[in-house]
Amino acid sequence: MINDLTTGHPLKQIVQFALPLLIGNLFMQLYQISDMIIVGRLINVQALAAIGASAPIYMVFLMIAFGFTGGLTVITAQRFGAHDDDGVRQSVFHCLLAALTLSVVLTLGLTLFLRPLLNLTNVPAEIFTQAYDFMFVLSLSSTFIIIYNLLSGFIRALGDSKTPLYFLIFCTVLNVILNLIFIGMFHWGVIGSASGTLIANVVSVIICYVYMWHKFPLLRLSPLFMHFHWQIMRDHLRLAIPMALQFSILSFSIMIVQSVCNSFGADVIAAFAAALRIEQFATQPLLAIGLSMATFAAQNWGANLLSRIRHGVRYAFLLASVISILGFVLVRYIGEYMIAMFIDGANAGESDVALIEIGEQYLVISTMFYFFLGLIFVFRNTIQGMGKPLLPLLSSITELITRAFAAIYLAHLLGYEGIMYASPISWTAAGLLVVCGYWYYMHRFSQERWRWQMGAVRQYLRENEPQD
Repeated sequence: MINDLTTGHPLKQIVQFALPLLIGNLFMQLYQISDMIIVGRLINVQALAAIGASAPIYMVFLMIAFGFTGGLTVITAQRFGAHDDDGVRQSVFHCLLAALTLSVVLTLGLTLFLRPLLNLTNVPAEIFTQAYDFMFVLSLSSTFIIIYNLLSGFIRALGDSKTPLYFLIFCTVLNVILNLIFIGMFHWGVIGSASGTLIANVVSVIICYVYMWHKFPLLRLSPLFMHFHWQIMRDHLRLAIPMALQFSILSFSIMIVQSVCNSFGADVIAAFAAALRIEQFATQPLLAIGLSMATFAAQNWGANLLSRIRHGVRYAFLLASVISILGFVLVRYIGEYMIAMFIDGANAGESDVALIEIGEQYLVISTMFYFFLGLIFVFRNTIQGMGKPLLPLLSSITELITRAFAAIYLAHLLGYEGIMYASPISWTAAGLLVVCGYWYYMHRFSQERWRWQMGAVRQYLRENEPQD
């Protein structure tokens, strides 16, 4: 269902749009957690470590795709907010061209340079083969992930966040079932986990495209609008490329941390992999609010409703603050039991107990900084929705520098415990930066609008001045 976010109470619109995103993200995280539980229990800790050690490489390529498609569909949402139907159709065509080109480049890059990348991130020799097999099969699903995210991004640009949720739930359930079959029954190991992801993504693209074609006529490709215009493509790439860089920089910083983490052995790798999955699950409400603000800001920016964006940011900030506190309480007190799910409790040894302690220690530290992560999600996505990619890119560079410095320096100083402070330090620095940048942008936009209004008044008075 198409939903115009330029009308109605901002808080109600943000929450209604965010809830399906939250449920969908939780399902996605539940899949990732269940996948690691299946691997950790049905195979072994070595396989769990192989997935944890190699996943950041895939995340770099994956986040490039997320950022790129997200930037493309910001233009689609702005055109929709401005009630420019022809502009929406032109945007869909140019988005597809750009996304298909990117998918070819990323798939070839990941498959051809996978082995050097694994060596670059210090993947231990004892888990190298499993990590390579897992990543190679996953790389084959890159194109389908890019296209699915673009199609679901089109639907969200029109204000519908429920439909992509249904597809995601179906894909998640299918993925889990396939993993149980491939790993539990066929004994394919980590290749079974990656194969389940590949098949589920193919199915999700087909279903999403068929539904979009039948239910959203505005998003259908039409020969009248299937003409390449460099200016239109440039408008899309002006947002898509900086957002892709932003997301890739963030992923690259995580890959640096993982590279440092990999030097401490399989137990530490597995502990961090489990803890990060739990952290990602706990912070999904913040992410959902941020994604909601991106579309909310884009539609209202296209409709020239600056004050409405301000009101939406205030409500989103309050929501994120409350959620940060709840996430802190939840993860801090039950994180230990959640980490224990990743290993075979019946056969837990001393190394498994140490694994749980390491993961719990990380969660205790990181939860204290969820507030700053909430700032990043709300203010960065709002600025992106307004079509201003420079500041979000600078904040990502800040995260890269601070996270890499903290991981390398503190790991040298404190051992693996130093890695636990890398993300909190980067969240704090980037969060403060985007808040200051948001206030700067809004102040500048207000002044520009005031000068434009005063100029219009003076022009009106001159044109209607009484003649002698």
